[in-house]
Amino acid sequence: MLCLALAQGEYLTIGGDVVVQFDRMTGDRCKLLIEAPREISILRGEVLERTGGERPSCVFSAPRRYRRDLPWDQSKAQALTAMRTLLSQMDGRDGNVRTLRRQLDHMFPPEKSGQAFSNG
Repeated sequence: MLCLALAQGEYLTIGGDVVVQFDRMTGDRCKLLIEAPREISILRGEVLERTGGERPSCVFSAPRRYRRDLPWDQSKAQALTAMRTLLSQMDGRDGNVRTLRRQLDHMFPPEKSGQAFSNG
C-alpha cells in the first residue's frame, strides 16, 4: 500500500480520472475532496462493511493508530475498568451486553487497556 503525507491543498491523482485533494484537518478528522467519474463508486469503509462488503486486507485498524495521540490519564483508566466491571455484572441478562462488550474490547483491547494509551 502506498502511504503519502499531503499538506493542505496538495492533491494526488489515481489513473487519469480521479483526483483526491487534502482540504484540512480538524482534530482527528481529515477532510478530503474527491473528483471522480460518476461510474466509479466511492463508499466509506463503514458503509461498505455494514452492507456486507469485505474490509480490504490492506486496511489497518484505525483505532489503534490514532488512540496513541489521545490524552490518557488515570481517571480514564478507572472509568474503563468500571465499565468492564459493570458489563461483567450484567452478563447473561441482555444480548446487548455482548454487543457493547465487543465494541469496548475493539476500541480498548483488554490486555493493553491502561498502559498502551499513556502519553508518557
